Amino acid sequence: MSEVGSSVPRRQLGRLLRQARQEAGINLQAAAEALEWSRAKMYRLESGQTSLRTHDVVLICQLYGTPKELTDVLVSLALESKAKAWWHAYDGVIPSWFELYVGLEAAAAHIRNYEPALIPGLLQTPEYATVIFQAKPGRSPEEMARKVALRMERQRLLARQRPAAPRFEAIIDEAVLRRPIADTEAWRRQLAHLVNGTQPANTSLRVLPSSVGPHGASVAGAFVIMDYPAIGTRPADPSTVYCESLTGALYLDKSTELETYTDAWCMLENLALDRRASEDLIATVIKETFDD
Repeated sequence: MSEVGSSVPRRQLGRLLRQARQEAGINLQAAAEALEWSRAKMYRLESGQTSLRTHDVVLICQLYGTPKELTDVLVSLALESKAKAWWHAYDGVIPSWFELYVGLEAAAAHIRNYEPALIPGLLQTPEYATVIFQAKPGRSPEEMARKVALRMERQRLLARQRPAAPRFEAIIDEAVLRRPIADTEAWRRQLAHLVNGTQPANTSLRVLPSSVGPHGASVAGAFVIMDYPAIGTRPADPSTVYCESLTGALYLDKSTELETYTDAWCMLENLALDRRASEDLIATVIKETFDD
């Protein structure tokens, strides 16, 4: 199965179709009406949230007057978007809006993750992840087990060889370290994993101490910034900011949005403890929590 999967070519296809529409001087509503689709469907297509048949791509290109060379590229991307990636084995437990994220995460060269309330997903132990999924009532044990398995599978990207593993940087609030799960031994293993799991050169964890108080990124909540490499002759995909809510997620890639979140990340970097001091703080929390 594809390591990158269908999400990335689907997103590239949507972005290029949006550019072609804008260059043709056709607004989203007019395009939707001409194609006899809803405006919502057009938005999903252009944001890479759903796939397109090659026949539909040709129809869109005819409407926009797209040159043959670009049409051929778009048709090729539509074919690539049909590929099945490893996470398709988790259909039924992965929302469509998060399936896009898993694909973007797998393709990223650099991932920056700020978490004010939870351990970042790529650094969670199975026991911690299970508690997170149990927080939503109505899930069966089988569903939770598959969700945990998906999360553990995602973590393999930090150690993969081909393509090269991404650089992963995480910043968490100190409050995360002081919000234990009920199973004390599982919590000890999770805290230890925050140190042991971030020893590879491509992975780092820093802690924002409580002494900092409210700051400029306090209202942002958790967010992820993903940067992408160029693939072959194709230019790098635009960097993307991911923000999750209870009912869905936002994928932000406008230059003003990226600049705002990049500035927030730089502020957090300046306020957070360095790696060594962060490890020392985690060790202090372990000592305070578990030593008699």
